[in-house]
Amino acid sequence: MAAKKFYNNLKLGILGGGQLGRMLLQKAADYNISNSVLDPDPNAPCKNICDEFIVGDFNDYKTVYEFGKKVDVLTIEIEHVNVEALEALEKEGVKVFPQSNIIKLVQDKGAQKIFYRTNGIPTAEFHLIENKKQLSEQKKFLPYVQKLRRGGYDGKGVQVMKSESDFEKGFDAPSVLEKFIPFEKEIAVIVARNESGEVKSFPVVEMEFNPEANLVEFLFSPATISKEIELKAEDIAKKIATDSQIVGVLAVEMFVTTKGEVLVNEIAPRPHNSGHQTIEGNITSQYEQHLRAILDLPLGSTEIISPSVMVNLLGEKDHSGEAKYEGLEKALAMEGVYIHLYGKKNTKPFRKMGHVTIAAKTIEDAKKKAILIKEIIRVIT
Repeated sequence: MAAKKFYNNLKLGILGGGQLGRMLLQKAADYNISNSVLDPDPNAPCKNICDEFIVGDFNDYKTVYEFGKKVDVLTIEIEHVNVEALEALEKEGVKVFPQSNIIKLVQDKGAQKIFYRTNGIPTAEFHLIENKKQLSEQKKFLPYVQKLRRGGYDGKGVQVMKSESDFEKGFDAPSVLEKFIPFEKEIAVIVARNESGEVKSFPVVEMEFNPEANLVEFLFSPATISKEIELKAEDIAKKIATDSQIVGVLAVEMFVTTKGEVLVNEIAPRPHNSGHQTIEGNITSQYEQHLRAILDLPLGSTEIISPSVMVNLLGEKDHSGEAKYEGLEKALAMEGVYIHLYGKKNTKPFRKMGHVTIAAKTIEDAKKKAILIKEIIRVIT
């Protein structure tokens, strides 16, 4: 039914007007899909490229409900949205993908961990606490990572507890205490499932984080891992997609431990930073795959076209205000360089302002160019 509507003026609604929504709209234009976007920021990146832009709070029940009633398929580019409104819309026949129960699960990191345990999905040992006082009750569990159950995003709401002296800085809110695991690599798999139950995963990618901002700085595709680790990671991602029955794309972030285990860290039920390179690097991008999944169309090939590296363009330290970009022309003079700017007027330290994908014949060549790009392009004021 969705596929039929796809050829007859289907209207897609997106909760969130940031860069993920912007890149989704760029692909939706190829499919001639009419669309509407809801975001609280009147200058959100999606504003000037969507058919209809509505300024409103995607956490407000009435706003989300009324927005959803006007579309055929409702999706998200951020999971911090009003789930109760989505539940009401589903009962009234609106197709909400990913489904409200999936979004509800992902909004609570504690519920995520329980889901992994219940379904036999490998993850680090954990405990759930309600307040800061309970940190000291888990002294024997040190070292561990405290993660707020709700509201954490892009490295916020996460603290490492190495010793009892760290308890003072702990969050005084419901949290997950996750055993600190020595790991060799952080990897991710983007997996997609459509309404008919077809599941496909993208090849495993490797992530390198900015230690100060705890944000992805470099992403390598394919990951330099053994075939055994690759198959483990892909199987885990497919199992999560199948067990949860998600419709849409799902990003599964994982650790490869020093013992060769693959453990799930977190999941995100939407296009994700760990899949940006698919726009140029793979036959089907994560954005096209998400559209195919939520419209119940056949999923596209995830095969790699060429090795690639994605570099996040983060706002420079000590720079806040109207954004200026240094080095773009120099970067574009290099072969295989693709620049994506997100349309954000203002920058601030470590804000995601864009990304660059570098495609090359080998991953080593792509990495060399990526290091140069990181030095060449600066987001300043």
